[in-house]
Amino acid sequence: MSQKPKLWTKDFIMVATSNFLLFISFYMLIVTLAIYAVDQFDASQSQAGLASSIFVLGAVLVRPIAGRIIDKVGKKKLLLFGLALFLVFMLFYFPVNNLAALLVIRFIHGFAFGISTTATSTIAADIIPIVRRGEGMGYFATSTNLAMAIGPFLGLYISQHFNNPMIFIATTVFAAVALIATVFLRVPKVDIVNEPTPTRKGFHINDFFEKTTIPIAILVATVGFVYSSILSFFSAYAAEINLVDAASFFFIMYAIFLVASRPFTGRLFDAKGENSVVYPSLLLFAVGLVILSQASVGISLLLAGAVIGVGFGTFQSSAQTIAVNQAPRQRIGLATSTFFVFFDFGIGVGPFLLGFVLPLIGFRGLYIAMAVIVLLSVGIYYIVHGKKAAEQRRINMDSTEMKIS
Repeated sequence: MSQKPKLWTKDFIMVATSNFLLFISFYMLIVTLAIYAVDQFDASQSQAGLASSIFVLGAVLVRPIAGRIIDKVGKKKLLLFGLALFLVFMLFYFPVNNLAALLVIRFIHGFAFGISTTATSTIAADIIPIVRRGEGMGYFATSTNLAMAIGPFLGLYISQHFNNPMIFIATTVFAAVALIATVFLRVPKVDIVNEPTPTRKGFHINDFFEKTTIPIAILVATVGFVYSSILSFFSAYAAEINLVDAASFFFIMYAIFLVASRPFTGRLFDAKGENSVVYPSLLLFAVGLVILSQASVGISLLLAGAVIGVGFGTFQSSAQTIAVNQAPRQRIGLATSTFFVFFDFGIGVGPFLLGFVLPLIGFRGLYIAMAVIVLLSVGIYYIVHGKKAAEQRRINMDSTEMKIS
């Protein structure tokens, strides 16, 4: 029996660490910047929301460009540039003295974040052995999922117990550590034979988006839209049902159960194929949303966090692996950027659109509606990828049986 290639290399740990520190900085700032804008600059609620969300707009706009140029510039060089820019603009938060300047800083900071996270995901896909990509990308995505749980908790804790600059001090330190780790990162050279292509002038959509990624990315945008209902309205919902104390541990349960399930789900993806993981993860996400919608005691809220952690967290990493596996090797950077453009779009437009629906159906009705959308997403997955994946697996199994016989 041949030994599996090593997954937990120094370089894999470094790129996952850099990714984690980027995302924890993002989530720490996303939950505190609106409050900061109101306190420091007497911003209106809409202006405060813009100060928080304009960062995501910057990231979305730059990702297609980063995905297009990453192989030309070099993955490590692009990552170093993005991280250096991210660190420099962290420093600009300290002297800012008006709302307009804060908005400009947030927008350019989003650019730096989009460049850096596109590069980390692309580098991770290169570092992970192909035969362990489902497992490896699952662990890599855990760095994002953990940041999603720890970042808001840490950001709110610091804002409640320290003065405003402490948030910027903490995120600046994280950015500096991420940059230092990347300096010592060794990115493998990938030998790619590029077929000659005719020179084209003007704008071409294929230059900025990977077409093989778009079907699964549509599903990712839909599920991201659903998850935005938790990011945006969970705190207000917890206050309405008098479970604020339990709510502070919701994302901790999310992280614990996601990490605990990761070894099993990643190996299952590689051994049995993506359908064996994606269908159950979507169903679990829907079940978690139903539990959340009916929560009346703390334990039910924590149970919802655990189930959603396994469901949504597993789906996100599995979908990213599918996007990378579907793309030609020389377009993995574009596949990664395409994936995150759609995901960020779903996360970004969700709060705006759901804000119109919430007064009509209330929090419990909102989460039931979100569960229905996730159940419909099972059908979307079957159409955009699941059916094809099942047929391909059948062909592979028949081919293996023929070789054995």
